[in-house]
Amino acid sequence: MTITVFTKPHCPQCDATKRQFTKLGVNFETVDLTQSPSTLDQLREAGFRQAPVVITPDSSWSGYRPDLIAQIADKLENCNQESEKIQEA
Repeated sequence: MTITVFTKPHCPQCDATKRQFTKLGVNFETVDLTQSPSTLDQLREAGFRQAPVVITPDSSWSGYRPDLIAQIADKLENCNQESEKIQEA
């Protein structure tokens, strides 16, 4: 599952989001929006108004959302457990 966190410098919510994903063992890619103005424009056009913006295959949101981060971590854990069961069979 590819998870992308779009951030900006000196953003406490961005730092908290990345820290929470890391704490829960969730891999993610980071994109600095100050280095990609066209991406920033696209996200604004999509209705996002605050950083960070998190994009997953199933969802997207902006701001620090520990509830949604936990849901992603749980989903990945369940996928990993199913994978292990299949490999054992």
